[in-house]
Amino acid sequence: MLVKLSKYDLKKVYKVLIIFYILSIFFATLTRVLLNINNSFVIGVIGQICSGVTISMIFNILINNLLRLWIRFKNTLYDDESYLTHTLPVDRKTIYLSKIVVSMITMFTSILVIVLTLFIAYYSKENMETLKNFLLPLANLYKSSILGVFVLFLAVFLIETLNILQTGYTGIILGHKMNSGRSAFSVGYGFLVYIITQVVSLFSAFIISLFNKNLKNLFITNEAIDVDMVKILGILCISIYTIIFIINFFINRKLLNKGVNVE
Repeated sequence: MLVKLSKYDLKKVYKVLIIFYILSIFFATLTRVLLNINNSFVIGVIGQICSGVTISMIFNILINNLLRLWIRFKNTLYDDESYLTHTLPVDRKTIYLSKIVVSMITMFTSILVIVLTLFIAYYSKENMETLKNFLLPLANLYKSSILGVFVLFLAVFLIETLNILQTGYTGIILGHKMNSGRSAFSVGYGFLVYIITQVVSLFSAFIISLFNKNLKNLFITNEAIDVDMVKILGILCISIYTIIFIINFFINRKLLNKGVNVE
């Protein structure tokens, strides 16, 4: 049943996202072609416009991915579709797990499309050298490859985005326990929970810094961050956000399992 629930939501979410995926790659290709034509002022201007549209498509992918997942969550658990959802021979824990599975899959594919879009639009030897020069010190520090460091950055971005997404789910669950103004309460609770997770992550980092002098200096001095600290921060960021994500997952499952007030 988990697979069937996930497939159904994936179809609904991708039905919208695929449009932005196609537009993003289309404008990235136009940007690539037009900006490589150097003997026309007009084409150069059009190329810059396409470049701007490409960047906007990237943001649209992220925003719409988040919005579509929140909308699907609300529709299938609290609106008209919820009557069908709650009659299925499956418990709410499995339903929530399917939402998380869909969230992880769609956010991962969206990030891949964004990377592909940037590669199509802006790949050049000069840009790659700049990227390599930026990542090489970190790669040496982590005793890894440049690709490994790049994947690490993507992992940090993914886990942070998933945390934002899940705090939205928390907001929807708490907001729909109210008797009125559920949408407003959902937004308010979601924002509040997000702030709480950021405070918890910062407080956790502070507690850990008590046992690490270099990390402690970030809180008590204004010294520039050295390369060693980047390594610590990268590992710390992934660890804290992963723990918060897991804790929030179980909290949301418990809240959802207590009951649902269908509109």
